[in-house]
Amino acid sequence: MDSLKLNNLYQHFLQCKSVSTDSRQIIPGSIFFALKGENFNGNLFAVKAIESGASMAVVDDDSLHDHPGLFKVPDVLESLQQLAMLHRRKMKARVIAITGSNGKTTTKELVYVVLKSVYQVIATQGNLNNQIGVPLTLLRILPETEFAVIEMGANHVGEIAALCSIASPGFGMITNIGKAHLEGFGGIEGVVRAKTELYKAIENIKGVLFVNQQDALLMQHSEGIIRATYGKQSSTSLINGQLLSSNPLLSIEWNETGSSYEVHTNLVGAYNLDNILAAITIGRYFDIQPERINQAIQDYIPSNNRSQLIQKKQNRIIMDAYNANPVSMTLALQNFAKLNGDKRMLILGDMLELGKESEKEHQAILDLIRDLGFQEVYLVGQEFGKLMPQDGFLWYAGVDEFNSVVSQAGIAGYDILIKGSRGIRLERVSLLH
Repeated sequence: MDSLKLNNLYQHFLQCKSVSTDSRQIIPGSIFFALKGENFNGNLFAVKAIESGASMAVVDDDSLHDHPGLFKVPDVLESLQQLAMLHRRKMKARVIAITGSNGKTTTKELVYVVLKSVYQVIATQGNLNNQIGVPLTLLRILPETEFAVIEMGANHVGEIAALCSIASPGFGMITNIGKAHLEGFGGIEGVVRAKTELYKAIENIKGVLFVNQQDALLMQHSEGIIRATYGKQSSTSLINGQLLSSNPLLSIEWNETGSSYEVHTNLVGAYNLDNILAAITIGRYFDIQPERINQAIQDYIPSNNRSQLIQKKQNRIIMDAYNANPVSMTLALQNFAKLNGDKRMLILGDMLELGKESEKEHQAILDLIRDLGFQEVYLVGQEFGKLMPQDGFLWYAGVDEFNSVVSQAGIAGYDILIKGSRGIRLERVSLLH
């Protein structure tokens, strides 16, 4: 789209201040972007979107008849991204980009609540962390917005670099680099290349990184870039901390230049210590007082099936089934094994998108389950199914099959860990409802 046409689109956006991408949920007066995918074509619903209240529909189908509300462009997605790039550059908000194999969403939420205790902040909503979601988030920036916390996800090399070109972050963080989306990245080396694209983008503009000092890989790749560090107790980082308890809710102590503070959270999982320290580091970097930081973290209640403690009438459930990969699954199992209690149960779903590494990684999880001594184990999904039967483990092809058996089992008095990839849909497990 040429600059004149882009400017016309931007002037219209400044008047309506909102965009829509779903013709079934039109915001009155918004610009409708007729996006396309493998199974949908928004161009087919452009006129309907206008009739439903959209002030304009951006389309890229030349066969559409002329209509006063249609705004034709060569590519709708590219136009959405160009609009977001222009808007981001005209707004004063400081942009913080967060990516990583594990913990990026929880870290993003913690950073958001910490910054929000003092500043005007927007952040990525839900899982809008891709080539569509990042532009939509940037377009929510208002003149009074001081920070935009942008989560960036990827499953192919080059995607983080592309998202950085749209968002132009001045600050960045990689939570960690692990075995996630191996199928798309072609192996762990591809994951490293993809995630560190964020570091390169920050370096190019002489921005600032927030880095876990005890992660040797991240320290190596951030060498020579301006950075603020955090880490566990005894590290020489700017902010360091230690775990006080995790049974099951997390309590930590953190330290800064001789002062120490305790924080009691609503998060489960010792693995969240690093995510909390990251949020504290960003808060202190931007001069938020420790008391405000601590209160913000203590008040944060996780949702969306991430690190949640759900107390049901008959059982206590740790729900962490928004996503799963070998690293996050291992950490969840190790954490669960340390909880006090005599009756423990695992309900685990497949780890998806592991490609040729899938069978090996699922077998490693089965071996870990045995090593940790778990007895009551339910496995759901085709990847685990390829390795069945296994002594003492019960397997089901899907959640419906699992529910048809388990709902009649009278399970009570258990601590239950539910963990798996989102595609397995473990949020539908009957014990949760």
